[in-house]
Amino acid sequence: MAKLQLGIPKGSLQKSTIEIFAKAGYKITVNARSYYPVIDDIEIECMLIRAQEMARYVEEGILDAGLTGHDWIRETGAQVEEVTELVYGKVGKNPLRWVLAVPEESEIRNVKDLEGKRIATEVLNLTKDYLAEHNVKANVEFSWGATEVKPPKLADAIVEITETGSSLRANRLRIVETVCTSNTWLIANRDSWKDSFKRKKIEHLSLLLQSVLTASSKVGLMMNVHKDKMGDIIKILPALNKPTVSTLIDSDWVALNTVVEEKTVREIIPVLLERGAEGIIEYALNKVVK
Repeated sequence: MAKLQLGIPKGSLQKSTIEIFAKAGYKITVNARSYYPVIDDIEIECMLIRAQEMARYVEEGILDAGLTGHDWIRETGAQVEEVTELVYGKVGKNPLRWVLAVPEESEIRNVKDLEGKRIATEVLNLTKDYLAEHNVKANVEFSWGATEVKPPKLADAIVEITETGSSLRANRLRIVETVCTSNTWLIANRDSWKDSFKRKKIEHLSLLLQSVLTASSKVGLMMNVHKDKMGDIIKILPALNKPTVSTLIDSDWVALNTVVEEKTVREIIPVLLERGAEGIIEYALNKVVK
């Protein structure tokens, strides 16, 4: 039986990735002693791989597809099919940032001040490209970890990844500039992408994962509305297309059902009540397929 070899990012993205797959309908079970999680799809085999290495293994065909940050695709220069961007992270939906950071008391205020300085980072190529764009020559050294503790004794500055900036602040570091931003991408091996079975499987995954992420920022709203007030309600009610209108036993009333951005609900509900809506129900969504 043909199977899709799928890489799941090990580390900071592992938990959130498995949760998104669960909402998409795929149960992934991880054994702490194994790098081969079990997935409830007999046509898929999973392997836990660090995001830093994912693109290279996908390029080589060891994996047919995988999830990794776009920063690591750029850093490794891997030639892969970039299938779809998946906007999620360890904490939330904010993109990850690779930032230039220095000690709080440092005199470095911008990238030009890095001339002749020493920079520690895990992304050598991204950092060198960034410096080249600004015509700055500096000594860029690979950091094997604990990069935040390198300044000021082991490095003048660092280029480090952050989602909230809390770790940098805890180490008394100040962000000078953003080198680049990055989101997670579903990528595929280019030969696998040409295989009809594997491509269909990857596209199926892409559709379902995207539907979960689309749904994560939205909620459903249901309410009862008198027909005389329906026009006014629909005018203020945002929807993906148009709200669904259903008749009720009482022919003078209808039920409206729609999908809205969750962040707008707190403003919408009081207005809906003022305009005559009754029995408003808000409910969570697992998937929104466009």
